[in-house]
Amino acid sequence: MSALGKLADLFFCNMLFVVFSLPIITMGASLSALHCCAVSLVNDTEESFIPLQFWKAFRKNFKRSTLAWLICLGIFLLLGAYYLAVSMLTPSLQKTYRITFYVLVFLFLCGFQYIFPLIAQFPLKVSQVLKNAWLLSAAELPWTLLTIAVEAAAIYLSFFMNPDAYGISLFLWAVEIPALIAYLNSFFFRIAFRRMKK
Repeated sequence: MSALGKLADLFFCNMLFVVFSLPIITMGASLSALHCCAVSLVNDTEESFIPLQFWKAFRKNFKRSTLAWLICLGIFLLLGAYYLAVSMLTPSLQKTYRITFYVLVFLFLCGFQYIFPLIAQFPLKVSQVLKNAWLLSAAELPWTLLTIAVEAAAIYLSFFMNPDAYGISLFLWAVEIPALIAYLNSFFFRIAFRRMKK
């Protein structure tokens, strides 16, 4: 019954995450609220009405999360522009510069993993959040890789393992999977954030 209760809470959190992310600009605040609820579920400190907890976290962290999200979108655009520039090079040069592109993407993903969980749990300025996100991603590399592996596995199982089930996969992503990923990764973040609490 406890497991079913957590799945129900994750369902509500996921639906709210999807709805509040639709304007795109608010996705950062939605991510931080989702992680806030996921952490509370891991620690068994969630409120009796989880949608209210999501809304409170969304409002509380809106400014910091939105600023951090806009910075991340800027980095996404730069990486996209870099990839397009590499695609225009000769085939021999493309091989070299695509390696650097993949390295940059990997480094960005490592730090990105921590940005919104940090905002959800610590009252830090955005500059401190960004700095700590990349420092933690290096200092806690095993947990960083595990969080990325969870997300990569979810994407692979959903969209590449059985392409015929694309519609079902989209439905599951709309109702449960992002919240489930946040919940599973919260176990790893809880260990990684011990360094922040010392």
